[in-house]
Amino acid sequence: MQIGLPKEIKNHEYRVGLTPASVRELCSHGHSVLVQSGAGQAIGLSDALYQAAGATLVPDAASVFAQADMVVKVKEPQPQECAMLRPGQILYTYLHLAPDPDQTAALVQSGAVCIAYETITGVNGGLPLLAPMSEVAGRMAVQAGAAHLEKSKGGMGVLLGGVPGVPAAHVVILGAGVVGTHALQVAVGMGARVTVIDRNVDRLRQLDLVFGNRIQTLYSSVQNLEDAVLDAEVVIGGVLIPGASAPKLVTRAMVESMKKGAVVVDVAIDQGGCFETSYATTHAEPTFVVDGVVHYCVANMPGAVARTSTFALNNATIGHAVAIANKGWKQALRDDVHLRQGLNVALGQVSYEAVANTLAYDYVPAHTLLA
Repeated sequence: MQIGLPKEIKNHEYRVGLTPASVRELCSHGHSVLVQSGAGQAIGLSDALYQAAGATLVPDAASVFAQADMVVKVKEPQPQECAMLRPGQILYTYLHLAPDPDQTAALVQSGAVCIAYETITGVNGGLPLLAPMSEVAGRMAVQAGAAHLEKSKGGMGVLLGGVPGVPAAHVVILGAGVVGTHALQVAVGMGARVTVIDRNVDRLRQLDLVFGNRIQTLYSSVQNLEDAVLDAEVVIGGVLIPGASAPKLVTRAMVESMKKGAVVVDVAIDQGGCFETSYATTHAEPTFVVDGVVHYCVANMPGAVARTSTFALNNATIGHAVAIANKGWKQALRDDVHLRQGLNVALGQVSYEAVANTLAYDYVPAHTLLA
């Protein structure tokens, strides 16, 4: 199979879909890889490294899309990239379709086979291709919250961990999944007062066993949520419903009543966000203020630490990439029910139920497209 790697074009997005090691892995299975010149340059992955791994360099994205049977990316395709897809071509990347009707329409129209990292499931449950970026984003969320509490960045001028004689900031984390767990590790390490809120009491018990009295755990009720949010200096939203839009847990009224200069970090913004006042921002202009509350809603947070993120992502994605290349997409999806969960759009049909329901498309189950 001919596999293509274009350079990412989203604002301040320096991650890359394949490392030289991943290229070598694919080439060792007899496949050829086309790499857009400069694709990994920003994170120290030179064209020479890709060539040494067996890749062929091409000058632009158009050449990649025109020749590749499968295009491997990181972020969802931008409009100009959607326009270059062709019927039956495989796109393997993050998609986050539920809150993005324009991208969904473009992918449906393209006729391409679109496999989303974020909905591929794992043998032991969970979302293993989303997990590494959730780990990065969870840890970064606390750093972002701490930085934007500084007065010069619009915050209330509070040091996250406090100092002797002065209380630490209160960090409230919504969701005790991968994002929440990694956020609380960093927040606890920095000396913050941490509250974790989730509906899964068994998960809260697990965290309580690990962190003990260094954190407070709360069941997610409207009352508990509101009480915690109004007391917080930093609120981190890490709630996920696989493939669907994130629930709006924090209402506009709650934000209006929060402390002035508090910070919200909406990690769930890729899926529409879990704050009613959120909208997606970029690394170039990461924040905005609503009712005196600083909102950090960057849709590709891990892109800021692109080298770490690229290697972590490739560890999770390369196995399925090899399977798709070796077997073709239909056979690979027939053989692996977990990979099959990644099929979101194929041949002009929406094949992921949560996306179809959210955006009012007819739902065509993936297995019916594999005949």
